[in-house]
Amino acid sequence: MAQSPKSISASDVRFRGDIPETYDRYLGPLLFEPYAADLAARVAKLEPGTVLEIAAGTGILTRQLLAALPKSSRLTATDLNEPMLDVARRKIGVDSRVTWRQADALDLPFEAETFDAVVCQFGVMFFPDKVKGLREFQRVLRPGGRLFINLWGSLDENPHGRIAHAVIGETFRIDPPAFYEVPFGLHDVVEIRNVVAGADFKEIRIDTVDLTGESPSAADAAIGLVRGNPCIDLIVERGPDRLESIQAAVSQRLAERYGDHPLRIPMRAHVVTAVKAG
Repeated sequence: MAQSPKSISASDVRFRGDIPETYDRYLGPLLFEPYAADLAARVAKLEPGTVLEIAAGTGILTRQLLAALPKSSRLTATDLNEPMLDVARRKIGVDSRVTWRQADALDLPFEAETFDAVVCQFGVMFFPDKVKGLREFQRVLRPGGRLFINLWGSLDENPHGRIAHAVIGETFRIDPPAFYEVPFGLHDVVEIRNVVAGADFKEIRIDTVDLTGESPSAADAAIGLVRGNPCIDLIVERGPDRLESIQAAVSQRLAERYGDHPLRIPMRAHVVTAVKAG
């Protein structure tokens, strides 16, 4: 798979080693829980009987869905990375309403027309073929079923990503690691609509949602932004002696611009809903 600002190799998006725990502890409350609560509330209004979650990660949205959905609903939570699901299983524990499954979003191991809703939080941006992935979502939905996804706005609109990306780029000026270009790479609403429509979804709605992320400290946020994603592998591979200075610089810039103890930082994402025609 060729690398570009909007697609990276599979090895670059592997959440392994200490990354899943760091991601969940430091980035979960700061970035993902606020948007998970928003997305789960939207899904719950539908009162679906069967829900498929794609790119469940460490279960941040899964926990919100289980809290918001009717007790009769059944949730299947999937992720490409088994180590992420291991954390999710451990944190959620035994719950008869949820089934865990390692799965590739571009080749889902489910029969057609199985689910009432398909949900994906901040995952579609990583798909090497986004339309193909959404066509898989469409395939496993029942007629009239609903799609719910969210995607980050641009780097300029999300300072947590912009600052981390800038510090890493200043450290490695020749061929800088481009990881942060990927999660923020599908932010144009016209392009988003075209991708969703390209998978034959109808009644497409895109809401831009501005929220505030909060961390106990800028230092905690910097740990997550540097060590809680595949950036850590790229940094250690190219300059392990620079890891601490990168983390410190991210922490300093966050604190200078957005305060400290706690850090409060603005975030922007787009929430997409659509329907599979009956």
